[in-house]
Amino acid sequence: MFSVIIRVKNEEAFIGQAIQSCIDYLKNPEIVIVNDHSNDKSLYICRLFIANDELKESNSQSDFCNLKIINIDEYTPGKALNLGVKNCSNNNIIILSSHCRITKFNKKIINRDLAKCGVIFGNQNPLYHGKRIKKNYIWSNFKNQEVINMWSEAESRYFFHNAASIFKKNILIENPFDEKLAGKEDRYWARDWIKKNNKIIYQPEFEVDHFYSLHGHTWKGIG
Repeated sequence: MFSVIIRVKNEEAFIGQAIQSCIDYLKNPEIVIVNDHSNDKSLYICRLFIANDELKESNSQSDFCNLKIINIDEYTPGKALNLGVKNCSNNNIIILSSHCRITKFNKKIINRDLAKCGVIFGNQNPLYHGKRIKKNYIWSNFKNQEVINMWSEAESRYFFHNAASIFKKNILIENPFDEKLAGKEDRYWARDWIKKNNKIIYQPEFEVDHFYSLHGHTWKGIG
């Protein structure tokens, strides 16, 4: 069983696709929405997916999920993720960007890799206004072969990306994200994790489409 953490702030254009992809590829997912003061239709869309016993007669429950909404003040990426982890019920946690939809999820391979090292991140296909674009710059790290402890020449540091990542819950409880960082919390977490002689597997058998968004830090350069 998987819990999914999705951080949301005014993501009405994409959040429905993100949640629907979780329902399509995961069996009975628990989804934890960490909401940073959205004032558009994001939360309305999220609530459309909440399982309700009253809907059983007219709709298949497979169209819905166990979805909870957690509000956060004084947002930072790490603080939002740590709050999401505390509200997850399952031992396997997926972090998914609200701009992403899952397009491949090989459970057999993913469960194997989680058993080996407990931390995975997946392939991302960038879509600019719906058009798939060439993987230049930061996107060039997302290749078609498995990599252990990926090193990014462009960034001169270990590469890891939380738009599509998976963890064993106990790892995140014992090794939380830095709540003071304004961004790149994933890279710094990976640096510290690998320094402790641990491994991170880049696994392209987990794959997402990542849509262009003005709010998406991945689209603002490599930093």
